[in-house]
Amino acid sequence: MEVSKILVRLPNWLGDMVMAVGFMQQLQQQYPSAAISVIAKKGIHQLLPFFPPMQHQFVFDKSVYKGIAGAWRFGKEIQKQETFDLFFCLPDSFSSAVMGRAIGARKRVGYKKEVRTFLFTHVYTKPAHLHRADVYVSLLEKYTGKRFPLTGIQLKHDFTKEAYVVVNINSEASSRRLTEQKAAELLSILEGAVPQKIVLIGAPKEAAFIHGVLKKLPHTRIENKAGKTDLPQLVQLLASARLLLTTDSGPAHLANALGTYTIVLFGAGNEKETAPYNQDLRTVIRLGQLSCEPCEKNVCVRYGIPQCLERLNAVAIVDEVTTRLNNTIS
Repeated sequence: MEVSKILVRLPNWLGDMVMAVGFMQQLQQQYPSAAISVIAKKGIHQLLPFFPPMQHQFVFDKSVYKGIAGAWRFGKEIQKQETFDLFFCLPDSFSSAVMGRAIGARKRVGYKKEVRTFLFTHVYTKPAHLHRADVYVSLLEKYTGKRFPLTGIQLKHDFTKEAYVVVNINSEASSRRLTEQKAAELLSILEGAVPQKIVLIGAPKEAAFIHGVLKKLPHTRIENKAGKTDLPQLVQLLASARLLLTTDSGPAHLANALGTYTIVLFGAGNEKETAPYNQDLRTVIRLGQLSCEPCEKNVCVRYGIPQCLERLNAVAIVDEVTTRLNNTIS
């Protein structure tokens, strides 16, 4: 039977949502005549204008639709608005599968996780040791029985480059975040090496941490944007930057998919699976001297302070920044 209406439950985290762009690109190629809609979590749904075009955008607010019952109710509300032939579930959560079952799509596709197999009509074992973007595409490959080589991930925009560098020293996990002292050391060296304006970014909850870093640099010219941008403004800021220097975090994926060269400092995360996808627009920097690298834990259990980041050579990092800046400025 011909597939005319497809619904995709997108991931819940910014970096994962960016990595799902590859899936959306391939889905459109496989079903060019289908009307494709998405479900996105409130907040990161603001990224959808930069995605490939779609028919409906359903925004899921977890504060309104709480727990499993809320997910079921949200799915039933979608069912009242539209009937779908095919549902793809990209998150691993049980609630996202419940939502898909409530929507009532004729075919429901997802990976095995959290005892949710019975909620799908087509369920597959998630492949190991693949980049997460390829894991998402693999779900489509398993369902269709076809191969879809993913060559890159692109978010669409029409912003132009400006003369500034963006720095992100934050991460949700402390094992992927620079300490105040390390961040201040790196920023001090960077400020002395690049003529371009330097802009610091961060979520509202990270603003206090960044303020603590800047207190260690009393005469700095660095502009602090932490807590002062919404997601569309962050997109414009990153798309227009000459370069992003960042920890392993959502903004790393976002900048890379927007076409901005991205230098990523990796600590606990595994760059083979979660580095920004476009290799021609990235440099990964890892210490590579500790037997515990990468531990993939959210907290450094061995040292407390993640030494995989703390022992990075700040001068070498800044040298990489200046080299890349020289290559990107015509």
